[in-house]
Amino acid sequence: MTTEDGPVIVFDGVCLLCSRWVDFILRHDRDGCFRLAAMQGNHGSSLLRTHGLSPDDPSSFLLVQGGHGYTDTDAISRVLRQLGGGWTFVSGLLRAVPRFLRDPAYRWIARHRYRLFGRREQCRLPDAALAVRFLD
Repeated sequence: MTTEDGPVIVFDGVCLLCSRWVDFILRHDRDGCFRLAAMQGNHGSSLLRTHGLSPDDPSSFLLVQGGHGYTDTDAISRVLRQLGGGWTFVSGLLRAVPRFLRDPAYRWIARHRYRLFGRREQCRLPDAALAVRFLD
């Protein structure tokens, strides 16, 4: 599976907040549009480097779609909009907040994610039924 198979979300596999975000995606992406790659894996770290983010401790989550990398709240908004339904409205609310306010708030949370939400000892492993959605 490659990034040509659909949009890819790169996430921190040991971050508990990021794991909840992955659970949210898996629950609401009923069509299986999004692929997932932990930053600790080969695909995830390669995508982060390609799009100018550090694979050791990125300050943002990454959405790669159509050859473009989206970060911060733009990435979150794009994901929510593509989930459809009420999430399209939530995406619009997020985008109504000026970027100069929403992105610094997001980056502050991203920098402090382990202290605020905790971390796992090892990278999250997908359930067998969902393994096809993960790149590594």
